[in-house]
Amino acid sequence: MVGKHKPTVFEAFGQVLRRQRKARGMSQETLAFEAGIQRNYVSLIELSRNQPTITTVFKLANALSMKPAKLIQMVDDELSLD
Repeated sequence: MVGKHKPTVFEAFGQVLRRQRKARGMSQETLAFEAGIQRNYVSLIELSRNQPTITTVFKLANALSMKPAKLIQMVDDELSLD
């Protein structure tokens, strides 16, 4: 039996970001506008093609109305799933 793929940090951050954005009913464009970044950058983060700087993590968390530590904790939780 083949084991389930464990996500990389890039993948986990992208998955968490997408889930949180969608849970708030936000488009990538809206999130990007609220965070003060480019929409295509949000897409690249969600697709695990780019990783955000710490400044961008803070901007994204603020745009999602959450603390950056909570966002990072969610990524850590994603990485810890069996």
